[in-house]
Amino acid sequence: MTMTHLQRKKRENFIRWSFFFIGLVILGLGISMTMQVKEFGIGPWDVFHYGLFLQLGLTVGTWSIIAGLLIVLTSSVLQKKWPQVGTILNMVLIGVFIDFFNWLLPEPETLIMQLFIFISGTFVIALGIGVYVAPEIGAGPRDSLMLLITKATGWKVSSVRNGIEIIVAVLGFALGGPVGAGTVFIALFLGTFVGYTLPQAKTWLQFLIMKGDMYEDIYQRPLRANHHD
Repeated sequence: MTMTHLQRKKRENFIRWSFFFIGLVILGLGISMTMQVKEFGIGPWDVFHYGLFLQLGLTVGTWSIIAGLLIVLTSSVLQKKWPQVGTILNMVLIGVFIDFFNWLLPEPETLIMQLFIFISGTFVIALGIGVYVAPEIGAGPRDSLMLLITKATGWKVSSVRNGIEIIVAVLGFALGGPVGAGTVFIALFLGTFVGYTLPQAKTWLQFLIMKGDMYEDIYQRPLRANHHD
């Protein structure tokens, strides 16, 4: 017999959650890669987290979690509803993965390698965002804040995003966070990169869901006793 609706839904949910978690791992890796060459400058939010780390201790990943928690609480109060499970997991796991990869990855020594790691890290961040957003399990805390402000003000998403990132970059710089040409590069081009990775990730996701359904149907299809084809 073919798969029931419940079996298909379970399979689809498994694939979606797998994409979500893999995307968060990739995103954490990309952020950490850019932090290994922080002399170039890092992403605006990471500048803020790094500045808090320099001034108050703890770890960059821990400050990412704390900042995310404050944003989630604020958004929940303003919207008067509980955050999605995916948003909570995003908030916690990104910080964990950043700290893990910061511990694991060595700092490149040559200028050429540093530049390569930084550019590659930016692409990896975009890939991670595309893969974790594609299953639509829950936006990250910072994306949720952006959408909340956009809805409340009617301003363009790009304007709100740029405004938020400028503010956190300035705050991070004031705290001693590493701002540089790389910060501008990420702010200007990350959205463009995600514009390519997100549609591609959605295509991969739908392909895997349809492929899984097809194989399951073939596997469970009954054999005919008098089959002569």
